[in-house]
Amino acid sequence: MNIQAEIKDKVSERYAAGAKERQEALCCPVDYDAALLKLLPQEIIDRDYGCGDPSRYVQAGDTVLDLGSGGGKICYMAAQLVGDTGRVIGVDMTDEMLELARRHQAAMAEKLGGDRVSFRKGYIQDLALDMDAVEAYLAANPVTTVESLQAFEAWKSRQRIERPMIADNSVDLVVSNCVLNLVAEADRKHMLDEIFRVLKAGGRVAISDIVSDEAVPEHLRANEELWTGCISGAFQEQQFGQAFLDAGFILVKYDKWDDQPWQVVEGIEFRSVTLMAVKPSPQVCLDIGQAVIYTGPFSEVRDDEDHVYPRGERIAVCERTFQFLTEGPLREHFIGINPSTPKAAVNFCAAPGTVRPASETKGASHASTRSGGACC
Repeated sequence: MNIQAEIKDKVSERYAAGAKERQEALCCPVDYDAALLKLLPQEIIDRDYGCGDPSRYVQAGDTVLDLGSGGGKICYMAAQLVGDTGRVIGVDMTDEMLELARRHQAAMAEKLGGDRVSFRKGYIQDLALDMDAVEAYLAANPVTTVESLQAFEAWKSRQRIERPMIADNSVDLVVSNCVLNLVAEADRKHMLDEIFRVLKAGGRVAISDIVSDEAVPEHLRANEELWTGCISGAFQEQQFGQAFLDAGFILVKYDKWDDQPWQVVEGIEFRSVTLMAVKPSPQVCLDIGQAVIYTGPFSEVRDDEDHVYPRGERIAVCERTFQFLTEGPLREHFIGINPSTPKAAVNFCAAPGTVRPASETKGASHASTRSGGACC
């Protein structure tokens, strides 16, 4: 068995113990919303381990997926924010944590006015395979021969396609609290691909985790105490954001960055951060004559799709980008300008930074949600 496989087993053991008795070494101080904690049983609060509060990014009506949901603390906090039209799904692999979370599910549903939280057993790097279903299959179909092993592998492949634990394009917000660093390095690309798969177009990510300011040397990564304690498995701070960009996300940013490190090991600083990202829309880019103006304060900005926006210029954009910039999280920084005369949609291929002549938009409506209302 290799080191990473051994550590994977140790992670389960350590968090199983943490479900029964609080382990201070597994968490760092977090300022949670006290109002959201009031409904929660004390043992869930006591057995929670994390480094941030991704629940603050939840919106009413969201379908929220919590990766590594543990005893259910973030799930039950999020459930108060999604309202009657939202729902929350927690995924965890530790039986003891799932038992803790599920034990309070009925009582929490009564407090919330509806059963809007569910907990599923699975690996966060394989969100298509429901491990409760796997255990039920193995109980009924023990693997004792090569043929039965082949049948089991074929069954798992069908399950992932026909009955995925988390369906494609079904989630508005993926959150996680100090869990991604526990996943073996070999599984991390697939884990991010899975997050991308389950999110809807325009879906968001809010991941609180530990990052390191320098690359962690191999001898520290092989230390099971440091790995299971959310230290030596940390992403290097630049690589963390790049990993999400490589997976296809846009608007990747650090929304929270602790000034002081949580721990310093051999001169390497390990601190809590919260990363946010968005899954882009797959719709085709069509030009219908729209433009946007970047309002500043920088001389120009470049987005993750290589569009360039000089300050104050009417930049030609496709319909998809126009909608994203004027209705999405960047709307405070852009003024949207519709064409004065609607034009037939054509495939958009203008080079980044192409200016839309004022003559094409003169007299058109200007859309802005900045303070002060529409800009004319």
